[in-house]
Amino acid sequence: SWRYEKEGIQRLKLQSAGEKWMKNRVNAALRELISAIIDSPEYREFAHQLSIMKEHPDLKRQIDEFRQENYVLQRTAASDELFDKLDEFSQRYDSFRKNPLVDPFLNAEAEFCRMIQEINQEIVEAVNFG
Repeated sequence: SWRYEKEGIQRLKLQSAGEKWMKNRVNAALRELISAIIDSPEYREFAHQLSIMKEHPDLKRQIDEFRQENYVLQRTAASDELFDKLDEFSQRYDSFRKNPLVDPFLNAEAEFCRMIQEINQEIVEAVNFG
Protein backbone atom coordinates (compact mmCIF):
# COMPACT_ATOMS: atom_id res chain seq x y z
CA SER A 1 0.00 0.00 0.00
CA TRP A 2 2.84 2.38 0.91
CA ARG A 3 4.61 1.54 -2.36
CA TYR A 4 1.50 2.49 -4.38
CA GLU A 5 1.17 5.76 -2.48
CA LYS A 6 4.81 6.58 -3.19
CA GLU A 7 4.38 5.79 -6.92
CA GLY A 8 1.21 7.91 -7.00
CA ILE A 9 3.00 10.84 -5.39
CA GLN A 10 5.88 10.53 -7.88
CA ARG A 11 3.40 10.39 -10.76
CA LEU A 12 1.69 13.55 -9.44
CA LYS A 13 5.06 15.31 -9.14
CA LEU A 14 5.92 14.43 -12.76
CA GLN A 15 2.47 15.53 -13.92
CA SER A 16 2.85 18.79 -11.99
CA ALA A 17 6.30 19.40 -13.51
CA GLY A 18 4.88 18.79 -16.99
CA GLU A 19 2.01 21.19 -16.33
CA LYS A 20 4.46 23.84 -15.09
CA TRP A 21 6.59 23.38 -18.20
CA MET A 22 3.54 23.75 -20.45
CA LYS A 23 2.30 26.78 -18.54
CA ASN A 24 5.76 28.36 -18.81
CA ARG A 25 5.76 27.61 -22.55
CA VAL A 26 2.34 29.23 -22.99
CA ASN A 27 3.41 32.23 -20.90
CA ALA A 28 6.58 32.61 -22.97
CA ALA A 29 4.54 32.49 -26.19
CA LEU A 30 2.11 35.01 -24.72
CA ARG A 31 4.96 37.39 -23.88
CA GLU A 32 6.26 36.97 -27.45
CA LEU A 33 2.79 37.72 -28.85
CA ILE A 34 2.48 40.82 -26.68
CA SER A 35 5.91 41.98 -27.85
CA ALA A 36 4.90 41.45 -31.49
CA ILE A 37 1.67 43.40 -30.93
CA ILE A 38 3.54 46.29 -29.32
CA ASP A 39 6.01 46.31 -32.23
CA SER A 40 3.23 46.29 -34.84
CA PRO A 41 2.52 49.40 -36.93
CA GLU A 42 -1.13 49.24 -35.82
CA TYR A 43 -0.24 49.47 -32.15
CA ARG A 44 2.47 52.09 -32.66
CA GLU A 45 0.05 54.34 -34.55
CA PHE A 46 -2.68 53.81 -31.96
CA ALA A 47 -0.25 54.61 -29.10
CA HIS A 48 0.89 57.74 -30.96
CA GLN A 49 -2.69 58.91 -31.48
CA LEU A 50 -3.57 58.10 -27.87
CA SER A 51 -0.67 60.23 -26.64
CA ILE A 52 -2.03 63.12 -28.70
CA MET A 53 -5.48 62.60 -27.18
CA LYS A 54 -4.02 62.73 -23.68
CA GLU A 55 -3.08 66.33 -24.44
CA HIS A 56 -6.74 67.08 -25.25
CA PRO A 57 -8.83 65.57 -22.42
CA ASP A 58 -12.05 67.34 -23.47
CA LEU A 59 -11.74 65.99 -26.99
CA LYS A 60 -10.95 62.51 -25.61
CA ARG A 61 -14.13 62.73 -23.49
CA GLN A 62 -16.14 63.63 -26.62
CA ILE A 63 -14.61 60.69 -28.46
CA ASP A 64 -15.55 58.39 -25.59
CA GLU A 65 -19.14 59.71 -25.73
CA PHE A 66 -19.19 59.20 -29.51
CA ARG A 67 -18.01 55.60 -29.14
CA GLN A 68 -20.48 54.90 -26.34
CA GLU A 69 -23.41 56.25 -28.34
CA ASN A 70 -22.31 54.31 -31.41
CA TYR A 71 -22.00 51.10 -29.36
CA VAL A 72 -25.42 51.51 -27.75
CA LEU A 73 -27.00 52.34 -31.09
CA GLN A 74 -25.60 49.23 -32.76
CA ARG A 75 -26.60 47.01 -29.84
CA THR A 76 -30.12 48.29 -29.28
CA ALA A 77 -31.54 49.47 -32.61
CA ALA A 78 -33.88 47.05 -34.35
CA SER A 79 -32.38 45.72 -37.58
CA ASP A 80 -35.05 47.37 -39.76
CA GLU A 81 -34.24 50.81 -38.34
CA LEU A 82 -30.49 50.40 -37.83
CA PHE A 83 -29.49 51.83 -41.21
CA ASP A 84 -31.58 54.99 -40.71
CA LYS A 85 -30.34 55.47 -37.16
CA LEU A 86 -26.71 54.97 -38.18
CA ASP A 87 -27.17 57.42 -41.04
CA GLU A 88 -28.62 60.02 -38.66
CA PHE A 89 -25.80 59.34 -36.19
CA SER A 90 -23.18 59.77 -38.95
CA GLN A 91 -24.70 63.07 -40.07
CA ARG A 92 -24.77 64.39 -36.50
CA TYR A 93 -21.11 63.56 -35.97
CA ASP A 94 -19.87 64.44 -39.46
CA SER A 95 -18.26 67.74 -38.43
CA PHE A 96 -16.84 66.09 -35.29
CA ARG A 97 -15.13 63.44 -37.43
CA LYS A 98 -13.61 66.16 -39.61
CA ASN A 99 -11.58 67.41 -36.66
CA PRO A 100 -7.94 66.75 -37.66
CA LEU A 101 -7.30 65.04 -34.30
CA VAL A 102 -10.47 62.94 -34.08
CA ASP A 103 -10.50 60.98 -37.33
CA PRO A 104 -6.84 59.83 -37.15
CA PHE A 105 -7.41 58.64 -33.58
CA LEU A 106 -10.60 56.74 -34.42
CA ASN A 107 -9.01 55.19 -37.52
CA ALA A 108 -5.91 54.09 -35.59
CA GLU A 109 -8.08 52.68 -32.82
CA ALA A 110 -10.23 50.79 -35.33
CA GLU A 111 -7.18 49.29 -37.06
CA PHE A 112 -5.67 48.21 -33.75
CA CYS A 113 -8.99 46.71 -32.58
CA ARG A 114 -9.35 44.85 -35.89
CA MET A 115 -5.87 43.36 -35.43
CA ILE A 116 -6.68 42.21 -31.88
CA GLN A 117 -10.01 40.74 -33.04
CA GLU A 118 -8.25 38.82 -35.82
CA ILE A 119 -5.72 37.43 -33.34
CA ASN A 120 -8.51 36.42 -30.99
CA GLN A 121 -10.47 34.81 -33.83
CA GLU A 122 -7.43 32.80 -34.93
CA ILE A 123 -6.92 31.51 -31.39
CA VAL A 124 -10.61 30.65 -30.90
CA GLU A 125 -10.74 28.78 -34.21
CA ALA A 126 -7.45 26.96 -33.60
CA VAL A 127 -8.56 25.56 -30.25
CA ASN A 128 -12.15 24.88 -31.38
CA PHE A 129 -13.44 27.19 -28.66
CA GLY A 130 -16.11 28.93 -30.74
